[in-house]
Amino acid sequence: MTATTPTPPASPAAPASSTSPAWKGSSPLLQIRVLTARSMRSLATDPGVILFGLLQPVVILFVLTQVFSKMGPPPHFPAGVSYLDYVLPAVLVDNAIQAAVQSGVGLVDDLKNGIVARLRSLPIAPSSLLVARSMTNLARSTVQAVVIMVLAIGVLGYSPRGGPAEVAASVGLTLFMSWALGWAFIAAGAWLRRAEPMQNLALVAVLPLMFVSSAYVPVADLPAWLAAVAQVNPLTHAIDATRALALDIPGAGAVLPAMVISGVVAIVSAALAAVGFRRPM
Repeated sequence: MTATTPTPPASPAAPASSTSPAWKGSSPLLQIRVLTARSMRSLATDPGVILFGLLQPVVILFVLTQVFSKMGPPPHFPAGVSYLDYVLPAVLVDNAIQAAVQSGVGLVDDLKNGIVARLRSLPIAPSSLLVARSMTNLARSTVQAVVIMVLAIGVLGYSPRGGPAEVAASVGLTLFMSWALGWAFIAAGAWLRRAEPMQNLALVAVLPLMFVSSAYVPVADLPAWLAAVAQVNPLTHAIDATRALALDIPGAGAVLPAMVISGVVAIVSAALAAVGFRRPM
């Protein structure tokens, strides 16, 4: 009887080498969408942020229209225009400024509550958080502008001479300026990293600029020295542009300069915000 040689056990197969590339993170667009949705959810769960943001513009709208509408118009007031029609574009610009300030405050909150530190440990572009914050500012400004328009039309009887398309263009220009100013305050938040200085800046600098402009009375009816300041005040040109669109009056030539200035402010501020945001905590 012939002895058979036992067959050696087969060696285990070597694991196949993985050829799939390492995950490098999601696309910037997806990051912006997710981070924007996160900020929007915080607004939805805390509507007081929007309501308090409306406080100053709405108070100005109701107080000024009720006080000055009972008085005679100044000498250089546009003919056939009510004071409500005249002041509402300025109220929308004021709302844009308030929303822009809150965008910087929101970034400071993110820096303080640790979310930025956690995000920096992930493959997420730092610019995505900044862009998401600017988009949240635009959404908040849009909601607040719609509320102001509804109150003006439904309660105060706002009815400008410009048609719906002109009024929509006026509101759209205001929202574009709000988005651009939001980048300025985002840059301030990235560098200062404190909410108090930004709020003081808005109170000390922006609020006087609103009154030393064509917001509430024509520039020609201001004292000479205030009129000189108002002529070089960028808010005067922004308000004149939105007012010309809504009221169908001369001054639409200021629309293009207002858009160019806003675009330059957004580009420069975004660059400064990116540099400031990369600094160590």
